Amino acid sequence: MKEAYAYKHFNVQFPQQYVAHVEINRAAQLNAFFEAYYTPPYLQKRMWIELGQLFNQLSIDPSVRAIVLTGAGDKAFTAGLDVKAASQELFSDSDDDDDDNNNNNNRSAPDAARKAAHLRRHIASFQDCITAVERCEKPVIVAMHGFSLGLAIDLSSACDVRLCARDAKFAVKEVDIGLAADVGTLSRLPKIVGDFGWVKEVALTARMFGAEEAQRVGFVSRVFENKAEAVRGAVDLAALIASKSPVAVQGTKELLNWSRDHTVQDGLRYTAIWNSAAVQTKDVSAALLSGIQKRKPTFEKL
Repeated sequence: MKEAYAYKHFNVQFPQQYVAHVEINRAAQLNAFFEAYYTPPYLQKRMWIELGQLFNQLSIDPSVRAIVLTGAGDKAFTAGLDVKAASQELFSDSDDDDDDNNNNNNRSAPDAARKAAHLRRHIASFQDCITAVERCEKPVIVAMHGFSLGLAIDLSSACDVRLCARDAKFAVKEVDIGLAADVGTLSRLPKIVGDFGWVKEVALTARMFGAEEAQRVGFVSRVFENKAEAVRGAVDLAALIASKSPVAVQGTKELLNWSRDHTVQDGLRYTAIWNSAAVQTKDVSAALLSGIQKRKPTFEKL
């Protein structure tokens, strides 16, 4: 199992049956995301592309029913985007399509429309990799600690359940680096907390807020004394979810996410269509029979 999940920037372990633990593995750099270019060029790999590939893989793995996401080290879940690397690569004025025979003096400035098209594709790719966490068929529980800034909010907002340690320090930092958050926070965070005024305040000021405030507004559901307890709590919660019918769990996540973005009537109609197939599962009779017999039910892999 472990050999199937060999990623450079993420550790994957399986602490309990059907539970995967994904750890962002860049502790020395506060788990900041960056663009890692390997040689030769066709092997170039961005850290967030690994993230998307990893969660796409976990989504269809029948041996995984719930996922825990954490950050390595004691200082940070993730400090967000590696700003220095981004400024050198994403916002560079270089034009890769220029003829190599042209010297610097003869090159014209990059065409604004073409550069915008390149940036749009780049941002859309980044967005899709974060959305892979939300799109994953398995519930994702994130346990945050220490610095959880910028991209940490984007990433955790795409998770299903958010937990944190008491030392967690959150911020929507993008306005401090001259841009609007563009990979999920502004779209998802208002729907999570239900308080547009509070979201605008933290997004427009980039101010820090702590674990207690995060719990008060509904961004996190539980606060633990330290990272170890938060991770342990997340694994225990994942194990509990993994003990349920995988058909029921998958359907519940799908229907909740759909209903969030649609009207009540749209949600009811989609639920009826989904369950017209899902209720035919053997998991229903297995769950009911185990309840009558007062034993723990077992379910086939999905």
